[in-house]
Amino acid sequence: MLVTTIWLHRALAHRAVTLSPAITRVFRVVLWMTTGIRPRQWVAVHRRHHAYTDVEGDPHSPVLFGFVRVQLGNAALYRRVARDDATVRRYARDLPADGWDRLVFDHAFVGLGIGIAFLCLVLGPWLGLVAAAVHAVAYLMLNAAVNAVGHTYGRRPHDNLATNSQWLAWITCGEGLHNNHHAVPTSARLALAHGEVDPGWWLVRLLARVGWADVRHDDERIRQRIAA
Repeated sequence: MLVTTIWLHRALAHRAVTLSPAITRVFRVVLWMTTGIRPRQWVAVHRRHHAYTDVEGDPHSPVLFGFVRVQLGNAALYRRVARDDATVRRYARDLPADGWDRLVFDHAFVGLGIGIAFLCLVLGPWLGLVAAAVHAVAYLMLNAAVNAVGHTYGRRPHDNLATNSQWLAWITCGEGLHNNHHAVPTSARLALAHGEVDPGWWLVRLLARVGWADVRHDDERIRQRIAA
């Protein structure tokens, strides 16, 4: 979840933070081994969601498809759009496949196989397989909840159709503050008001302090974007 929210979402999709090459390589490998996701596809789907939020064209809106279908079938909705080459070319033109993608990272099952083998080596074969299954279900359901819950239940302090749910933000490293995100998509910090907590921001701030990340907006510019 940390790699998803910080690298895929805040860094790649919205350019809210720029990560150092070393951290980018680490995140790239971790994502490959734990999810098999192709970053350019994830970014294209998410950017299309922002372009067509809760209207025709949104890849995974509960307003269009219903809460249950998005919560339980989000992976299928994602794949339908992610595999559309025209969508990927349009919304992720700044993330073309490189040599490493073609050689290594586009092979999702290889990455997942290595990740599962690592778990089995560390935890033992049966416990490793159970851990892999629990991780897969948890990851899919939590990401689905950001779309389903995050556009159905919760607070709307800003003028958009997404919602804030702090309980969801705790277990998705900040992604549950979805109304805030739609208010200022290029903010690396998703907690914008007193009492809101964005665990993903803690790691972003740490990386920035040690010189491994560069945050796009300071606090004053974020406030100005909200006011506008």
